[in-house]
Amino acid sequence: MADAKRPPTAMQRPLSPHLQIYRPQLTSFTSILTRITGNGVIVAVMLAVWWLLAASASDSDFALADAVLTSWFGDLVFTLALWAIWYHFLAGLRHLYFDAGHGLEVATAEKLGWACITLSVVLTVITILLVQ
Repeated sequence: MADAKRPPTAMQRPLSPHLQIYRPQLTSFTSILTRITGNGVIVAVMLAVWWLLAASASDSDFALADAVLTSWFGDLVFTLALWAIWYHFLAGLRHLYFDAGHGLEVATAEKLGWACITLSVVLTVITILLVQ
């Protein structure tokens, strides 16, 4: 549709919902959260690879990497990464369920979204308790 012009009398409407009029829904939030958690896991894996590479490089490199990853910052990053793994896993299962044509009603999709969020937190806490 190159150079398509609307008549001057036609109302100029937006092509997609704009943030001023769009009310975020749980399904859109969970979709965005799935993308964020996927990227968060990548960051955590990169930190773990840095730790392994530092271990193979030298004692001073390993001491720095180990100090960072065993500090409160490392604990926070890996705890959030653990939650992100669980959330991303559950959201993937939910997506497979949707792909099969099930659970596409708004009420069911919202229940499944809350289930992913709640279960990911519960599974993260259980995993932390089992590892300690």
